[in-house]
Amino acid sequence: MKVHFLDVGQGLSILVQSGGQTMIYDGGDKSTSSFVVSYLQKQNVTTIDYLISSHYDSDHMAGLIGCLSAFDVKNVISSDYEHDSKLYQSFIQAVADQGLTMQHPAVGTEFSFGTGSFQILAPATIDPDDSNKNSVAIKLTNGENSFIFTGDAESTSEAAMCASGIDLSCDVLVPGHHGSATATSWDFLQATVPEYAVISCGKDNQYGHPAKDVMDKLESMDIQVYRTDEQGTIVAVSDGTTITWNQEPCNDYTPGEKEDQGTQTQKAETENSSSSGTNTGKSGKSSSKSKAADASAGSSIQITATPQVTEAPQDTSSTSNEEMVWITATGSKYHNKNNCGRTDPSKASEISRSEAESRGYEPCKKCFG
Repeated sequence: MKVHFLDVGQGLSILVQSGGQTMIYDGGDKSTSSFVVSYLQKQNVTTIDYLISSHYDSDHMAGLIGCLSAFDVKNVISSDYEHDSKLYQSFIQAVADQGLTMQHPAVGTEFSFGTGSFQILAPATIDPDDSNKNSVAIKLTNGENSFIFTGDAESTSEAAMCASGIDLSCDVLVPGHHGSATATSWDFLQATVPEYAVISCGKDNQYGHPAKDVMDKLESMDIQVYRTDEQGTIVAVSDGTTITWNQEPCNDYTPGEKEDQGTQTQKAETENSSSSGTNTGKSGKSSSKSKAADASAGSSIQITATPQVTEAPQDTSSTSNEEMVWITATGSKYHNKNNCGRTDPSKASEISRSEAESRGYEPCKKCFG
């Protein structure tokens, strides 16, 4: 299975080829429509088995109209709402010209595709006022490998996906809405636990994508990052067991807008400046490094003040020899530490490995691979 994350600037377009079949998920904007068609032709595409429009915003849909005109399309999957744009009407007409109808499969619906399959993850409901929240999200699976594409789905849609009961764990995640802060919630990352994230956005785009909040989360969880704004078109190949790439991850976690301080940083500074104590310093603010140092210092003082804690006799019962692991409320894996790179430390709890396994948790590939 070959997955191409096309460089369509500030937009999204993903080509998938597997077992003689082809899928195109979104097609970028008008300005890159000809590039998308040309790219598919260079990949010897003549037929598109599944054309998926996540939603009807121009930067995702426009290029699909070009694909409908240039290739023989067998199935069109889209979101079940209407958009008040001429481009949407052009899309409907292009689908009709192929003698096709737009399919709106329910969440959980599975389709066979090439050497693997894909499953519909969203939308669970339709929001008449927000096109992004109506994005069709899918999980693409090939053997032990899997990819999740969410279009411009935002945190409310991510919450619905987490509540669906569908296994969301994946190797590769395309963060929603080009890395916008309105998507890629902690809970969603806990459920998906990806090893790689591919962000599709335009260089120096006017929206400041990707957002600092998102990049900070990815970095804290040690998720390796690819970015089309820096690396161009990115290609991943899955043999069902491993995924190989046409280039190394850039692992650039800087936001699209240099002035973006992130809401978490601002919140922490506000709380710090409003609290009493010496850790705020003379200015009432401190950097994240300073706060980490303050926390460390506070911990050292506490230990010094209560040496009996460190001198307490160790438990020699049989339970002290039992292996302990870390779990989270929303994840399906257990980890050997609370910050292995795939967990949010603030939501992790420690239990015995045997207890974790009895609850149905599986070992994290990164921790126990």
